[in-house]
Amino acid sequence: MKFKVTRNGKNTILKLGVKKLDSAVTPELKAEFLILCKPTVTERLIVDLESVEFCDSSGLSALLIADRTMREHGGSVTLVHVHKRVMDLMSISQLDRVFTIEKKLSDALKA
Repeated sequence: MKFKVTRNGKNTILKLGVKKLDSAVTPELKAEFLILCKPTVTERLIVDLESVEFCDSSGLSALLIADRTMREHGGSVTLVHVHKRVMDLMSISQLDRVFTIEKKLSDALKA
């Protein structure tokens, strides 16, 4: 799976480089989330979904693992650049109420 991790102060930005967030990539993504979501690593994880055009239930599950892990130590997850099809799925599953979602990375960094 292609991704890039950068740090910006209290924020860790994970930019995904895949078009599909499905069962083919989620095991590796979940493992990466478990590494990044430690309190000694970051206070806020920003997941950049700009390349992601499709997401299934396993992709949503991976995002929820990140959210749960971050909340356990008072951290948070923000999603940016969410494609319309992915946003529709999140709305249907009401996960748009769980995650903070920003249109731009700059907006997420300001929050």
